[in-house]
Amino acid sequence: MAQIIDGRALSQSRTESLLSRSHHLKIALGRAPKLAVILVGNDPASHTYVHFKTKRCAELHIDSVKNLMDSSIQQSDLLSVIRDLNQDETVDGILLQLPLPSHLNAQEAVQAIHPFKDVDGLHPLNQGLLLQEKAGMVPCTPQGCLDLIHACCDSIAGAHVVIVGRSILVGRPLAALLTNNNATVTLCHSKTSSLKEVCQSADILVAATGCPGMITGDFVKLGAIVIDVGQSHVDNRIVGDVDFASVSQKASFLTPATGGVGPMTIINLMENVIYAAESRVAP
Repeated sequence: MAQIIDGRALSQSRTESLLSRSHHLKIALGRAPKLAVILVGNDPASHTYVHFKTKRCAELHIDSVKNLMDSSIQQSDLLSVIRDLNQDETVDGILLQLPLPSHLNAQEAVQAIHPFKDVDGLHPLNQGLLLQEKAGMVPCTPQGCLDLIHACCDSIAGAHVVIVGRSILVGRPLAALLTNNNATVTLCHSKTSSLKEVCQSADILVAATGCPGMITGDFVKLGAIVIDVGQSHVDNRIVGDVDFASVSQKASFLTPATGGVGPMTIINLMENVIYAAESRVAP
């Protein structure tokens, strides 16, 4: 039976350190670190995610401000808001909550955010720095996955990691992070042949497809570490990409659909806000 990896507990274990850094920043800057959130439209899930993020900001003495936009906002107006926040010296980090309404160009909007304020780590400059193993804003969910894996094993050097899902939000940056940590990575997607057999070869399996229950026990090698990134709403409950009942019988460690990757995504967002603020006072 798999041991559950508790993302909430791991996230909480970093609170004291981040509070100390936030306190020192308030002295150095004369103000608290600050996150500006841009939220377009009325998508319930997006509003819920933003609520949890701003709540965590308050717990870590990080100021946050919400910029709520009507779903009918035009691209030029969205870009104008981003430009204003880029120029605001009291704002350390900018979070553009995704997804955006379909008429808006999310890629252009993300690229408009100043790389030093890009706390989601999605700007092409930050993605390029990640590939080059240089300091920059690391995407929050991929870093959270790596943190959860390291909670199970000190080193992943030489381990075979299979990632199912190649999105720019999770799969691709996670592959870079893992490679930087000397893992051997296979990045799978909808066109991958013999997906089940590929997954069965994994020492560490990461599911990031958004397809509820796709990864069942017969995809998993006995004793593997399984990280479930996906979250879907099915029959008024949150379901992951992993079929928990069957996979828990095969894996050695497993994240739950809630309380696993989610809290780690948020704590790494907080880390990036504080890192951005510290960059202002670094010698």
